[in-house]
Amino acid sequence: PARPDMLAVPDPDAVIQLPWKPEVAWVPADCVMADAPVDQAPLNVLKKLVAEAAEAGLRVKTGIQAEFFLLTPEGDRISDPFDTAEKPCYNQQGVMRLFNVIAQICEFMLELGWGPYQNDHEDANGQFEMNWEFDDALVTADRHSFFKFMVKSVAEKHGLRATFMPKPIEGLTGNGCHAHISVWDLDDKTNAFAGDAGGQVGEVGLSEQGGYFLGGIMKHAEALAAITNPTVNSYKRINAPRTMSGATWAPNTVTWAGNNRT
Repeated sequence: PARPDMLAVPDPDAVIQLPWKPEVAWVPADCVMADAPVDQAPLNVLKKLVAEAAEAGLRVKTGIQAEFFLLTPEGDRISDPFDTAEKPCYNQQGVMRLFNVIAQICEFMLELGWGPYQNDHEDANGQFEMNWEFDDALVTADRHSFFKFMVKSVAEKHGLRATFMPKPIEGLTGNGCHAHISVWDLDDKTNAFAGDAGGQVGEVGLSEQGGYFLGGIMKHAEALAAITNPTVNSYKRINAPRTMSGATWAPNTVTWAGNNRT
């Protein structure tokens, strides 16, 4: 009560019409207080960093892999009682039994022009992942927020509940959100971090600048964990016991490699 009101100022360039209810629009907004942007608001932070990157002649693009569970309306168990395989990843029957839900979400992404290219049953029973084309970091951030709203809305229409919680079910692999980051010149045609630098980074096709970028991520990984793991439930996933499928897919060490998921 001692502070002025925080206002949400809509971004008209980022309006998304609800495919299932076109008379309604979903609009991301910038948080403003006392006529100034709220420094802590994630969207404001990202916009500031995008501007800093542009000043350095760089354009950051991101793609994400959003994972979620489809549960019963009560949220107490997975929605598909036949999804019981010990290692259910990419299970064809698991996808087909809930095809109507996954297909409708994908059709909406096609309608929105996101370029969805892969939908699959993920590593846990009742878990799915849907991918769409990468884009500028701000665009992907807005789409990810809308995607979670859309998935939950479609699930409810089918009498189910969707959750993106990091570790909703003990013993099963948790939900993650892999981020793919690429940095380009402002011409949007040249990958700024591609190259053949010396040593290990050159072996995997990184330039010296790309190696420095990777080094920066590793240097700040522990601090980044506070942002990438924002809830108590996040920490229930990081060092969780071995799951039924045999893997947790949780990033609990600061490491890198050309292609090593451990």
